Amino acid sequence: MTTYVWGYLEEYAQEREDLLDAVDTVFKSGQLVWGPFAEAFERDFADYHGVAHCAGVDNGTNAIVLALRALGVSPGDEVITVSNTAAPTVLAIDMVGAVPVFVDIDPKTYLMDVDLVEAAITPRTRCILPVHLYGQCVDMDPLQALAAAHDIPVLEDCAQAHGARYKGRIAGSMGQAGAFSFYPTKVLGAYGHAGATITDDPEIDARLRRLRYYGMDEQQYYVVEQGGQNSRLDQVHAEILRRKLTRLDGYIEARRAIAARYDESLKDLLDSGLILPETVGYNEHSYYLYVVRHPERDRIIEAMKAYDISLNISYPWPVHTMTGFSRFGYGKGDLPHTEEVAGEIFSLPMFPSLGESKQAEIIEALRTTVESL
Repeated sequence: MTTYVWGYLEEYAQEREDLLDAVDTVFKSGQLVWGPFAEAFERDFADYHGVAHCAGVDNGTNAIVLALRALGVSPGDEVITVSNTAAPTVLAIDMVGAVPVFVDIDPKTYLMDVDLVEAAITPRTRCILPVHLYGQCVDMDPLQALAAAHDIPVLEDCAQAHGARYKGRIAGSMGQAGAFSFYPTKVLGAYGHAGATITDDPEIDARLRRLRYYGMDEQQYYVVEQGGQNSRLDQVHAEILRRKLTRLDGYIEARRAIAARYDESLKDLLDSGLILPETVGYNEHSYYLYVVRHPERDRIIEAMKAYDISLNISYPWPVHTMTGFSRFGYGKGDLPHTEEVAGEIFSLPMFPSLGESKQAEIIEALRTTVESL
């Protein structure tokens, strides 16, 4: 059987009894769309992050879309972000009618190069959207200081950073708001689409709650907020996520153990061109992905198929080079570090249920492949 990157089938086998009980509990309640299960998850998720508010939504993309609207981002405004991210980050900016402004990445961490942000600020800048990628946080202190000096809100994209910490502070709790995806492959994943936005600001939370419910306030059938949509978190996913949240720290601990083994077992391949992930000293990495780099990436991926090991690339095409975003005026050569790493990065299998024997197989297969190049 092919070793895939994600491993949610293994997770389901381990947690099946509790997951099915969660579904049965919700179905028996008769409250499928709106009710106590989502409210309970929202309280628990906010508490986990040490913030006052959480608004569950239907997916991670809309978590960003609604957060941008709640922060006052309007058509024609500019949002500073990166191109080395999943397309939905930028799609969300586009969906509110705003304009993405890209800055390049740090070539060692693959995260937003905060030193480049100030030069990207214009009178039209209305938000800075750092992406905590692969399980590691952007350097938030200087970014927040810069944003505060220009009175620009910060929205954290935490889709890949559940439980990651920056100088002891958890991802999503540092900006004006933090947006999360609970897609099945995430560190904290549902069994379908789901998302949430957290904040300490009661006004932002109130707007989020209206926006996710057609723009309506508590009084039904009366729209008070422009730009609302049907984006509520359903009860089944909320209850599944509430139960899995109690296991989140365990998931992260298992991921870190796998990453430590990869680090130790593969460090001697550095002389063969393999670059391992670099964790900044002030960060606590949650290892959504274990991203390595090699100039012969494509050959390695093809060769690993002979061992029934499938490797993933996150992401092979920088967003600014995609034809669907060409109207924003970027092209090849504009973000050199982003473009260079896109041709060399790939992910080793990383999920909590990845057993030691399978880890050993992956390590040996990669070693044999890299040394044969």
